[in-house]
Amino acid sequence: MVGLSGGVDSSVAAYLLQQQGYEVIAAFMKNWHDTSLTISNQCPWTEDIDDARMVAEQLGIPFYTFDFSEVYRKRIVDYMFKNYAAGVTPNPDVLCNREIKFKEFLQVAEKLDADYVATGHYARKSVQEIDGQEVYSLLSGVDGNKDQSYFLCQLNRYQLQKALFPLGELRKDEVRKMASEQGFTTAEKKDSQGLCFVGKVRLPDFLQQQLKPKKGNIIRLEADDPAILKDKPSLKDPAEWNTMNDNELDEMCSPIRFDATRGQVVGQHDGAYYYTIGQRKGLNVGGTPQPLYVLGTDVKENIVYVGMGQDHPALLRKGIFVPAGEVHWIREDLKLLPGSHVSCQLRIRYRQPLFPVRLIMRDKGLYILFENEQMGVAAGQFAVWYSDDECMGAGPISS
Repeated sequence: MVGLSGGVDSSVAAYLLQQQGYEVIAAFMKNWHDTSLTISNQCPWTEDIDDARMVAEQLGIPFYTFDFSEVYRKRIVDYMFKNYAAGVTPNPDVLCNREIKFKEFLQVAEKLDADYVATGHYARKSVQEIDGQEVYSLLSGVDGNKDQSYFLCQLNRYQLQKALFPLGELRKDEVRKMASEQGFTTAEKKDSQGLCFVGKVRLPDFLQQQLKPKKGNIIRLEADDPAILKDKPSLKDPAEWNTMNDNELDEMCSPIRFDATRGQVVGQHDGAYYYTIGQRKGLNVGGTPQPLYVLGTDVKENIVYVGMGQDHPALLRKGIFVPAGEVHWIREDLKLLPGSHVSCQLRIRYRQPLFPVRLIMRDKGLYILFENEQMGVAAGQFAVWYSDDECMGAGPISS
């Protein structure tokens, strides 16, 4: 069963599977149609379902529609609002894959006797036998510009076993060419740039449906403020990382705590929960030699802290922490036990280039130390670790 979304990628995924000899059925997932929390004339799911149905008709395959909107609201949307209200930056697309596409959708597919579920993700999987057991790996898509393994980082062994990614070996231009050759109405359709469930609606507009605007101060902190420099964690030599105690690791992985009395009010905002660390646009504060970036937010006091330039010391982090209960390994045989460590690569945002890190597992959780300081690290973002092109695991960054 292919999740046919009404876009070009899932259309070609269905076509390729049919060409490979699979018996293909298609299904559209209706995840959101609550007009009380959207700008109704901007939500394009009705257009999407028509496009999906037309592709299914062209391929001559059965077409189903399933409504997951209630479970989506509980597991994804409520989670989003709760996190933003607490000043945490969630990633609903990661959870959508784990909770909806490869859980609820998979369960429905199995009831229809489907052997696999397939999507239009640009990712790959492989299987090998280790100690007599099949072990599945999640690999990056060949098209580095479209690789979506980041969004699949929370899948477990069973979900990966049951998943097919027909586009993993293709580039986006090849996919569009195939769609055009087959005469699909989706061939030139633009990729969705909005939230995975409200389409064209901008995130701030959506958040305002429940998180009402609330005026507060934008406070600028200078890069040479002694208090900030004093609060920066001491950077240990990488040769010492593995022998550091938990207190030392906590210090390296903690963000700077801000003091409003040390800064200058430079503007007003409509709600601290609308902003995330590293954000540059939407501040509406000018007149500085370099752009201002969000250094941090305080949703309790409704303050947004900003600083000038990408190299502001408060914008850079040397490490992060993922609590033990949140650490997820795609392959159990690669799982780190407390006291062990490994060097690998990491990204904390989609399409961010991988950068070298050290994973250090302790009883309380996973410490991730960066070889080079990283900009714009926000609590709630998913840290996803890789070994070359294999996605090993992931977890949400603790505040």
